[in-house]
Amino acid sequence: MITLIVASLACGVYLLARESSLFAVRTIDVRGAPSSVAGQVRAALAPFEGESLVTLDGVGVDRRLAALPVVAEARYDRDFPHTLRVFVQPEEPVAVVRKGPESWLVSARARVIKTLDGGQRNDLPRIWASGSTSVTPGGTLGGDPARAVVAAAPLIRTPLSHRVAAVRATPDELTLVLRSGLELRLGDARNLPLKLAVGQQIAAVVGPVSGYIDLTVPGRPVSKLNPRPGE
Repeated sequence: MITLIVASLACGVYLLARESSLFAVRTIDVRGAPSSVAGQVRAALAPFEGESLVTLDGVGVDRRLAALPVVAEARYDRDFPHTLRVFVQPEEPVAVVRKGPESWLVSARARVIKTLDGGQRNDLPRIWASGSTSVTPGGTLGGDPARAVVAAAPLIRTPLSHRVAAVRATPDELTLVLRSGLELRLGDARNLPLKLAVGQQIAAVVGPVSGYIDLTVPGRPVSKLNPRPGE
């Protein structure tokens, strides 16, 4: 009899919490993201405000978070009585994809984060895409532009980060074009960290020259350098 009473009370409390505003979402607390990203997360989850944390549509929350181009990963937690707490890992911008006059910010995962106005993010290398390349915020690049991102992504944590103007890619060749005009030809993506380290050291020594340094075999670089006139 006591067990039945306890079960009935528990059921009643659950139904009350489910149907009433006792545990309604009033605050969406976003952690781990800059204010611009946090604002987009709150806006995406705004339809859940007023809903009960008890019966929260977790699949719907995950779907809305996954659809945000600025979010790489996210998870949420119910902080009773009224807070939906979201932990976010933002996408990390590593390059700007150009197609004609149009520009897009792209992440280390080759995901298109957002459309840019011309001239924005000049601190990041450019990747030029053909007219047939599909580029849509929230989508993921494929083909040669995606291969170029493979070379652009590790630059963000190297001394080369502000010296690379563009990244070119074919199925067999990755090339970094420095702002000086010097090309670092990397071959394929194998041993990429070593190739970047060797290329940085050589570029720092040779100074303002054009031409290229072939780092396909990083232990035996091959170069063809041309001093820039007047320097």
